[in-house]
Amino acid sequence: MHIVSLALGGCLKAEPVRYGITEDTGGHITYILGEMEALAERDDVHLAEIITRRFEDAKLGPIHGQAEEWLSPKLVIRRIDSGNTKYLSKEALSVDRPAFVQALIAELRSRDRLPDLIHAHFADAADVAKQVEAALGIPFIYTAHSLGMDKCATGTPPNPCMAARIAEEDRAIAGARAIIGSSRDECERQLLAYPSSKVGKIHRLIPGIDRHFSDDGEASALGLLEPFLRDPTKPMVLAIARPVQKKNLLRLVEAFAASSSLRARCNLVLIAGLREGLDTGEQEQREVMRGLIEAIDRHDLYGSVAYPKSHDRQQVQALYSLATQTRGVFVNPALMEPYGLTLAEAAAHGLPVVATMIGGPQDIVGDLQHGLLVDPCDTQAIKSAIERLIEDDDFWDQCSSNGRNNSEAMNWTTYAEGFAHIASEVVGKDKKGTSNPSHLLVSDLDNTLTGCRSGVARFKRFLSHENGFALVVATGRSFVEARRLVRDWGLPSPLAWITSVGSEIYIERDGELVLDDAYARKIADGWAPQKIDNVLRDFPGLTPQSACEQRAFKRSYIAASCQVATAVEQRLHDEGIGARVVFSHERLLDVLPIKAGKAAAMHHVASFFGMPVGNVFAAGDSGNDSDMLGACENAILVGNHAAEVAELANRPNVYVSRRNHASGALEGLLAHHRAQRMRARQLAEVAI
Repeated sequence: MHIVSLALGGCLKAEPVRYGITEDTGGHITYILGEMEALAERDDVHLAEIITRRFEDAKLGPIHGQAEEWLSPKLVIRRIDSGNTKYLSKEALSVDRPAFVQALIAELRSRDRLPDLIHAHFADAADVAKQVEAALGIPFIYTAHSLGMDKCATGTPPNPCMAARIAEEDRAIAGARAIIGSSRDECERQLLAYPSSKVGKIHRLIPGIDRHFSDDGEASALGLLEPFLRDPTKPMVLAIARPVQKKNLLRLVEAFAASSSLRARCNLVLIAGLREGLDTGEQEQREVMRGLIEAIDRHDLYGSVAYPKSHDRQQVQALYSLATQTRGVFVNPALMEPYGLTLAEAAAHGLPVVATMIGGPQDIVGDLQHGLLVDPCDTQAIKSAIERLIEDDDFWDQCSSNGRNNSEAMNWTTYAEGFAHIASEVVGKDKKGTSNPSHLLVSDLDNTLTGCRSGVARFKRFLSHENGFALVVATGRSFVEARRLVRDWGLPSPLAWITSVGSEIYIERDGELVLDDAYARKIADGWAPQKIDNVLRDFPGLTPQSACEQRAFKRSYIAASCQVATAVEQRLHDEGIGARVVFSHERLLDVLPIKAGKAAAMHHVASFFGMPVGNVFAAGDSGNDSDMLGACENAILVGNHAAEVAELANRPNVYVSRRNHASGALEGLLAHHRAQRMRARQLAEVAI
């Protein structure tokens, strides 16, 4: 494949990039470079091409006036001449866009071979890609990076420019063949808030982390701090963000100043973009920097706060390391953070974090378990979270270790593998014909099919050769997360998706995966989520899971014990609330409609495909599979099943596999199928 990454704004060039030199020279450039470098290394990509706008500005560097910049034999940055040689800010780019589109289409038409796919970054690039597709037929994928609707939700006042941006984002969502988000919050809340959004087009790809860091820049990084700090060896409270209001850096200064402990024990280091002086740059940047310096002056923090005006990528990586060596903390106090790549970078260095609970950091900190989430508008909460990490050595050690270990899976190679899979589907190179299976395997995902790569390969080979068998996933995960897991593990594409503990079903209609409304209507009868929320609020031993886990027909909690689950069930019964309580993995508690669950969803899917119940197989490993395994004639407990479902082994319909994970699911499927054929032969012989 020949893949193009298209971005109009910012100073896009090979590293080293002067991040923050302009308002829009930010994290998306790290993303594009990491993505395309990894794609260029793949055998199925013959060219990775970054296309951006050509301009000339002596302060920003001569490279931006260069038509081509080769980063490797298969990776190139091409800059399109729109006829306007000036650098244009994000707001001014719209005026230049028609000329850019015309120049880009002309350039592409002059080639012997067109690219296979365009990956558009931000809605302005998506608008360009849409016009290119109309002219030349090249499909495009859209990554938003930052969405206008959430900017409005975090305090940006309504105005015509923001309304136009939101409308353009909605058009990008409508026109893209696929949409990529980084976090669950972005995929399952932010994007779905737009009228044109369809969950079947949304894919989650976790960005990688730049791990090419060394100790070479530490002396240089210390040199940035020494003019500001009396004792640079103190624990470092580090923040790295552009100086704009939504990054909330002023509140971090106020939190630091309000703590006598932090003022005595720590240094605050603010890496707030690049600037030549306080009177240069965009107006918002100037206002934010003046506000920060006024607060530092008002609280007399001189000697304890550093805010260097220039830095490079190597120095930033060294600052992460220095902060870790001093047993410091990284803080992202943004009012809303679409993703939060700096939090992942901090994890790679073993640096614990305090992060906003609004947006992508919920996923990053939830997955990596390397710090604390806070309300970004609560100065006291920010202060207390930093103090806890600084003062609790055991907790700091745990967060540091978690970050280093858990972030290993966040790499651009994995991202590129996922992107290539999505791209192949979009350009039609990975399309599969319609299947008419004679048998269905309805299977849980986590630890039932996942857990062993060789087992997955064996399972996939079987399904690829046995056209009569089709897979239906039945998982506690959301649809977006289930699809990510299926893709990451290389599992076969399911015929249907049972998600959120059997409270949602997704089936392909007219070539698109959509929510099965018929099932939703069936389980809605008697469902009273508001009553459940009220009854279980502050219930002893019960903690609500993240907002993403609370679905239309599911309420999810962490339960302290199985006794708590029993008490919840009794409480709902006493209140006259009809609901099912599902307890699994010794801690997860889900409350569902009476008519929902994996068993009900399995029967609904079988009926939808006209599948006889005897031709349905079910595999699982934990408590949220119990009803499905109990209701299926051909149930399979994989060898690594949890103790909470061990009693199912005594049932005549349940086969207990000797093997674990996908190998165990396949073993049980074949065993049941052999038994079925043997019974059929015996019946035939009796009939004769």
